[in-house]
Amino acid sequence: MCEPKQAPGARDSSGPRRLKPAQLLFEPPEAVADPEHFFDLESIEDPRELLARSTELALAFRAAADRATEYQAVAAAQLADPRRFDRLPTAVIAERAEWSEDYTRKMVEFGRGLLRDGSVVE
Repeated sequence: MCEPKQAPGARDSSGPRRLKPAQLLFEPPEAVADPEHFFDLESIEDPRELLARSTELALAFRAAADRATEYQAVAAAQLADPRRFDRLPTAVIAERAEWSEDYTRKMVEFGRGLLRDGSVVE
């Protein structure tokens, strides 16, 4: 059987590959440089409008945090799955996620429930 060849123009995989961090789509680059800027809230003068917009942002961030937590739980459950040949002990998952071991066990169970119910896309 012949060995596969590297595609023309492909980079040599022996050197370190540098990935550029992704920019947030909702924050323009010049706004990131200004520490006082936060989703243009500082420019809203009407308190009613400011309350509405900041509440909208808070709810969006809360929903995003909840969704990210579900994915953390699914990942923890997958990493702790005894059927995996590369299964990780709870202590290692806890260290990687910066959780306590007790919280990690709860997240693994939560993730198993999500996977069982099909609540999160695998």
